[in-house]
Amino acid sequence: MSKAGSRILQGAREALAFASGEAGASDYKVHIPPQVDVRAIRRQTGLSQKEFAARYGFSFGRIRDWEQGRSPVDAPSRILLTIIRNEPEAVERALSAA
Repeated sequence: MSKAGSRILQGAREALAFASGEAGASDYKVHIPPQVDVRAIRRQTGLSQKEFAARYGFSFGRIRDWEQGRSPVDAPSRILLTIIRNEPEAVERALSAA
C-alpha cells in the first residue's frame, strides 16, 4: 500500500473509533494553521471585504489589515477562517441557527 493510502486508511480507522465512542476528543490534537491567506479565502466566497466582515463577524478594518499584512491573524480567527475555507456551509448553518 502506498504511503498516502496508508494515511487515508489510518484516518478512516481513527474517524470510526471516534464515531463509535472508542476514542474521545482528548485523544486527538487540533491543528491550527500557522498562517492563512485571508484574501484568497474571502475571494473564494465571492464577497467584498465589507460583506465578508459582516457575514462572519469580523470588523472591516481587521479584514483589510490582515489582507494587507499590517497585522497577524490570531489563532481563533485562523481556526474560523480555515473552517470558512473548507466548510463554508457548516459556518453558515451554525451562524444562522442562533
